[in-house]
Amino acid sequence: MPLAKRPARLAGLMVLLVTTALPACVTAPRFGRPGEPLRRAGDEIVVCGELFHTGTAVVLWTDPGGYDAYRGECRFIPNQDKPTKPVSDALLRYNTFRRNLPDDVVAQIRDAGWSLPLLQQYVDLFVIHYDVCGTSRRCFEVLHDLRGLSVHFMLDVDGTIYQTLDLKERAWHAGTANDRSVGIEIANIGAYRDTKTLAEWYGRDDDGHTLVTFPSSIDTGSIRTPGFVARPARADAITGEINGQELHQYDLTNAQYDALIKLTATLCQVLPRIRPDYPRDEDGELRTTMLTEEELASFSGLVGHFHITTQKVDPGPAFNWDRVIAGVRRIGR
Repeated sequence: MPLAKRPARLAGLMVLLVTTALPACVTAPRFGRPGEPLRRAGDEIVVCGELFHTGTAVVLWTDPGGYDAYRGECRFIPNQDKPTKPVSDALLRYNTFRRNLPDDVVAQIRDAGWSLPLLQQYVDLFVIHYDVCGTSRRCFEVLHDLRGLSVHFMLDVDGTIYQTLDLKERAWHAGTANDRSVGIEIANIGAYRDTKTLAEWYGRDDDGHTLVTFPSSIDTGSIRTPGFVARPARADAITGEINGQELHQYDLTNAQYDALIKLTATLCQVLPRIRPDYPRDEDGELRTTMLTEEELASFSGLVGHFHITTQKVDPGPAFNWDRVIAGVRRIGR
């Protein structure tokens, strides 16, 4: 080989060795152009700062019209920087630290914050509430502004999901279960021993079909789906026993069930210790009473507020647990 050609051949061989042997080391990250907007699809939830698709409409606390549980001041009461019925002197309605964590984990969170793998180890409950408010707007006003509390998600009558906090935060919604849980408030006026309240909130249209008849005091303009007519998934009120009380309640809307199933399926994937199941009695049926401390400690999955305390009955006798679980398992196949 002529001497003049050797350096070129050698240089080519060196380039080949570098590009074939070290691709993982030299591949540069793909960044967007400075100032280029990054748009969401509109179905994402936030967990430890990461976005996860749900397949259903989600409004984040950072979105226009969203509900921000990080804010110190009240949302709907002008010039009010504390809840009208504060549970403490603090302006916050949540905690960064979940209690009962090992000291080394507390130190890690204090130093670097929650990572997703860490959160996956400690969150294993999805607590389901009804809001006794009728719409998510009114729910946030009562929960945040009046009571000084918080919840990760709210589910409006039209199926719109509102996320108010990153799931890494410890929201104040379910007492002793807050340290292990994610919570959701579902827009539904609730369950009662008599039907007086239900008669104020539900009626029949000209064709005899059941629908929600919002009182004039409720701002229905906050419902995101234009012209949405809220109808319970089952036309008649459901009667059942929760924590020893016989109660009457109208069901959620089909839109709420569809959204809740997709959200729950997402949570079971992202936080896999949340199993797609609910507490069952010895016959394999839904447990309709509070779990003991030991039973709750050993359970992972979906629970109602009534499973945590005898003082609560939500999500009530009309809530269709089997519809939710069947839908979640179908998505997870």
